[in-house]
This record gives sequence, structure tokens and C-alpha cells, in this order.
Amino acid sequence: MKIAITRQVSPAISRCQLTHLAREPIDFARACAQHHHYEEALRSLGVEVVSLAADPDLPDSVFVEDMALVLDECAILTHPGAASRQPEVASVAVALAPYRNIVSIEPPATVDGGDILTVGKTIYVGMTSRSDEAAIVQMREFLAPIGYEVLAVEVTGCLHLKSAITQVGENTLLINPAWVSKAEFPGLEFIEIDPAEPYAANAVLVDDTIIYPSSFPRTQALLRQAGVEMVTVDADELAKAEGAVTCCSLIFDDLLV
Repeated sequence: MKIAITRQVSPAISRCQLTHLAREPIDFARACAQHHHYEEALRSLGVEVVSLAADPDLPDSVFVEDMALVLDECAILTHPGAASRQPEVASVAVALAPYRNIVSIEPPATVDGGDILTVGKTIYVGMTSRSDEAAIVQMREFLAPIGYEVLAVEVTGCLHLKSAITQVGENTLLINPAWVSKAEFPGLEFIEIDPAEPYAANAVLVDDTIIYPSSFPRTQALLRQAGVEMVTVDADELAKAEGAVTCCSLIFDDLLV
């Protein structure tokens, strides 16, 4: 059984943090409906969804992925790079406590979960405006003793590493090569996005199926040609808040079963 921790859309989402996008109106009701369908997509793949209540004081809090890295052995609470998002960590810590032993990134180091990509026992961390080398040093201290390698990855042109690359198969990554280099991921295979869809590299892998935004039809076609199974969801309203499908959940195996 897999667990997904999600959080309902904050009514304050129109005040979200933005780095690479211009601010435009967000339809709150439509964002909530899209988030509900996203949770239903998770359930359709056999995932148990633990949905946290919306927080009216935390505009970006629907994007729970940024608050933690969850591995089989432990969970690492992050220290987000945007100060306004740091209060989001506490409630995610409470939600994770029944499932994992927890350690925390200590300030002044900063890292967002959206900058962390785990493939097997290798953890890639994007060097962005939200994540720094000091956090990588702490992650190595936590994880090297249990067999993980933590590697820094250069990222340009986007908010997070997982804006540029995500996993769509056991050894296959979906990539925007304009934002991150394939050379950072030796030994893995790649599917390149259609260049007309620069934000199309973000997908949620659940077992052997991905949850993928409906707004990138050209890249969808490339994924289907490569034999990738997918469930599509509308996610364009939350995308206005510089979020993507991975951002909206923390997915992990329920080891208590």
C-alpha cells in the first residue's frame, strides 16, 4: 500500500510565491476542483490519500512535496528556501510521524522537496534559488550511513529540479534538456519533452503509471510512443502558482502494513 499526503488548496493561494512566472488571477474554485481530481487519480492507482485541511494563512501550502523527503528508512523535513513557506513544515511533520522516523534540515541551510529527485539509492538535489550546498551536506550526513548517495545538480531557467526532470520509469527520466543536463544523470535513459512545452517534464510516478497534466498533448504523445502508461489530470490552475503535479503530494510506501 502506498500513502499520499496531500493538503487542500489555501483560499489565500492568489498570494503565492512566484519566481519565474508573472502573476495572473487564480480561480480558487477551479483550483480546488482540479486538486480533488488529482486526489481521485491517486486513489484510482491504489494510493491511500491522507488529505490535510487547507490553511488560510499559508498561500502555497497545497504544495506539500516541498516540506519533506520520504524514504523507506526515514523522513527528512526540509527547511524551505522561501521564508513564508517555513511554517508549513510543522503540520507535515505531524502527518508523517506515524509512518517514519524523522530528522530535520537545520537552518540556515535551505532545501525544497521540489528540488529533490530520488532514483534508487541516488538522490539528486537541484541547486536553485530555494536549495543550497549546506542542505546537501546535512543530507549526506543523514543518508550516507544507510547507503544513499546525494549529488548536487545544476539547474537553470526554472524554479525546481523537478520542473526540469522527473522519473517516468524505473530507469527512465522525462527531461527538459534546456533546464538541466543529461550528463548529470549517468546510466539512466531519457525521454525529452516537446520543446514547445517547456513545463512538461513534471510527472508523478506511481508503480508503473504516471499522473500527468492534460495541458501538454505533444509530450503526452511522446510518452505514449515510449510505452509509458498514464492517467491525465487538469492542473493548469495550480500551475499559475508555479506548482506541478509532483508538488501536490508526498507519496511513500506504508511500511506498517
